[in-house]
Amino acid sequence: MTTIPEERHLFIVFGGTGDLMKRKLLPAIYHLVENELVSKDQCIILGVSRSEMEEAEYRKWAMEALKSTGDFTEETTRTWCSDCLHFQSIANGEDKDYRRLAKRIETLESEHSLPGNRVFYLALPPVAFEPTIRGLGHVGLNHSGGWTRIVIEKPFGRDLNSAHALNEIIHKHFDESQIYRIDHYLGKETVQNLLVFRFANAIFESLWNREHIDSVQITVAEDLGVGRRGGYYDESGALRDMVQNHLTQLLTLVGMEIPVSFTAESIRAEKVKVLQSLRKIDTDNIVLGQYTEGEVHGEWVPGYLDEENVPYDSTTETFVAMRLEISNWRWQGVPFYIRSGKRLPERSTQIVVRFHRPPVSVFNPYDRCTVSSNSLILTLQPNEGVDLQFEVKSPGEPLNIQTHDLGFRYGDVFEPLPDAYQTLLLDIIQGDQTLFVHSDEVEASWKLYTPILEADLPVYDYPAGTWGPKQAIKLPRTYDERWFSL
Repeated sequence: MTTIPEERHLFIVFGGTGDLMKRKLLPAIYHLVENELVSKDQCIILGVSRSEMEEAEYRKWAMEALKSTGDFTEETTRTWCSDCLHFQSIANGEDKDYRRLAKRIETLESEHSLPGNRVFYLALPPVAFEPTIRGLGHVGLNHSGGWTRIVIEKPFGRDLNSAHALNEIIHKHFDESQIYRIDHYLGKETVQNLLVFRFANAIFESLWNREHIDSVQITVAEDLGVGRRGGYYDESGALRDMVQNHLTQLLTLVGMEIPVSFTAESIRAEKVKVLQSLRKIDTDNIVLGQYTEGEVHGEWVPGYLDEENVPYDSTTETFVAMRLEISNWRWQGVPFYIRSGKRLPERSTQIVVRFHRPPVSVFNPYDRCTVSSNSLILTLQPNEGVDLQFEVKSPGEPLNIQTHDLGFRYGDVFEPLPDAYQTLLLDIIQGDQTLFVHSDEVEASWKLYTPILEADLPVYDYPAGTWGPKQAIKLPRTYDERWFSL
């Protein structure tokens, strides 16, 4: 991110007074301007909401939102909001409201001498996607004199049928080249580094196959509970909220073949191949869990059923662990273990690649000389970095072998990493779809997980502050495949 895009545009955010706009989008756009990745007069923002609000009132709301992050002063935020920020009510979302919105967009483009380039960002609940897309299409806002791009937050559908239906609706009004399905995990610098790490380092890529790798683990652990999101979370659960999108995207980046070029089309094509190669998941290889009360970081916390807005008899899973297999030449026979849950002992996202042990150990005659498998640990958050575990001889006699790390930390070398939304918003402005999800990926992923959602699987309890149900601990089939200790 070193150059300023040349094309000036209008950035329209539906849900312009919502939590996502307040916490993520406004600060991310401001940081892009502050760091001169986007020039101040290049990005004009129009917040859209059903609320009735005067423009001055909206700018005051935005100023308070920016100041609450602790990064901005009142003077800088007031100037930026005054120059770049506007508001328009969509009222009841009827055709007349969208015609009024279209007129306001034309007026702003004239006032700011914009060429008709537009971003429509749907920072909305999933139930609002369809009417908003239809509303834009009915009044011709799906096309303009410049380029038009539409951004959709996850979740994209609740199962295969709903995802397919949503794809049909959006494709009726927008071409796939205009659509940016956003998964903020893909905007993390450490996630993008997966591709560089694999394809720029021949020493690792040459080992990236079933001949050398014993197993792969992907863990996205959260130490928090559902908080005030109990009502929303109970309608989704961990499988929809985390596994179908975040963890599956990480799996495709680990498992994909080398693309023919570093372009969105080539990378997406290889990711889809991974999804199409995944075997149907046996229900014996799935463990679902729900946290009960327990101790996290020294604090006693309530169980899921005692959280706000959660039904007392809910069977929604807050933890998922499963074993998957990619049935292709590179990965045949290599188990991929994924797990994600709330109220786990710590917050962490890691990918662990375990290599085979030596086929024969020449150290067997010696006591205390067990040889562990080498492991490559890619930590995506927190304390982002890469560790390679290898065996060394400890000094002295008798012969003793220990495991040690060779490590790299982003924080030791680079400035603080940018927020994922900064990366993704800049890509949207520049028209780079590399880090965004294609319709084929969405449907291939839901095809894999919908049968699990439809199955009547048991949901096991686990105390908050533990690594999930005991059944998950037993999911790996061998000692070498055991869960990596975070």
